[in-house]
Amino acid sequence: MSSTQQKFSMHTRPNWAEISLSTLAENYRVIARHLGPGVTPCCVIKCDAYGHGVIETARALEEAGALWLGVTSAEEGVAVREAGVKLPILVMTGFWRGEEEALLRHDLIPAVATAEHVEALEREVATLGLQRKVPVHLKIDTGMARLGVSLEELPALAARIASSRAVELQGVFSHFSESEILDSPAAAKQREDFNHALQVLAAAGLRPRYRHLANTAATIARPDTWNNMVRPGIALYGYNLKCEGPGADQAVLPVRPVLTWKTRVIALRDIAPGTPVGYSQRWHAARPTRLAVIPVGYGDGFSRHLSKGGRVILRDSYAPITGNVSMDLTMIDVTDIPNVMIGDEVLLIGSSPHCAVGADEHARLAGTIVYEILCGLSPRVPRVYVE
Repeated sequence: MSSTQQKFSMHTRPNWAEISLSTLAENYRVIARHLGPGVTPCCVIKCDAYGHGVIETARALEEAGALWLGVTSAEEGVAVREAGVKLPILVMTGFWRGEEEALLRHDLIPAVATAEHVEALEREVATLGLQRKVPVHLKIDTGMARLGVSLEELPALAARIASSRAVELQGVFSHFSESEILDSPAAAKQREDFNHALQVLAAAGLRPRYRHLANTAATIARPDTWNNMVRPGIALYGYNLKCEGPGADQAVLPVRPVLTWKTRVIALRDIAPGTPVGYSQRWHAARPTRLAVIPVGYGDGFSRHLSKGGRVILRDSYAPITGNVSMDLTMIDVTDIPNVMIGDEVLLIGSSPHCAVGADEHARLAGTIVYEILCGLSPRVPRVYVE
């Protein structure tokens, strides 16, 4: 019995995700080699590192040689800093009123987009009696209409930052809306607007050290957008984005999934032809059928959309899902898999010698994106860190 099996067979519900920290580290190295010297990756670990666990992920990336980390909120940044991580941490969505003290005390680098952001930081610098300028990264809105200063408002904000005695413009950045479409006119316009923003900043005497526009797809496929910093996210966790347009077939990095999701068979049922299975009785056995019951459902993040066409891996074979996925339980058809036993390990996301089911397959069946599948794993699915 493996150590993982020992840990989960007796004491907890057998439903867990294994996170390979060595695979994460190798994915980082693949990205760094792809970029080459002169381009700094800011590793995005927001949303609990896309469901992989922000603390363990941050520590593993630091050990692997990462230079920067990117988080969503001050709360995430504080947690990583209190875990002992020393790397620069960019709070990419800025900060909410009242978070200034936490940012400065934990040496976090906030995004700013308004004069109010600058003024709030100035007040906190004075309150804490700091004798240094606070580094910030200026967010430019080049086409997402989400966060960031508009090009029309940029000259006034640039002048305000240039005059500040408490804030230093360390970086400037924006975000693509469709970088995976390689011939996108919108992406070309965003790049043009970003370059214009750099000129506006230079006219105000601001030449930030870091300039970043590229997210994962652009990191993989658009070297003309790299500037000197990029923000890889989903690729760190082992997934390429499906690109479209000229050269899309080359827009792939040799990264591997970091997360494997597992459970075990907890019951076996033999049913007669015509027997209905699950809520709404939408599935009926077409033959004498052996069902296995596994303790996973949409309450764990196993999408109900997988009820139609979803499959899992058992004994190096595919087992189709039967009936509707429920909150806590799912039934699978194991009629054609010999010798299935209670306690057998089942792969929900992962691979065996001859089979593979990725989060990208879940996303396709659910009509969504890989990000949502990974981020949607419930906290009640324990994360186990291996290697």
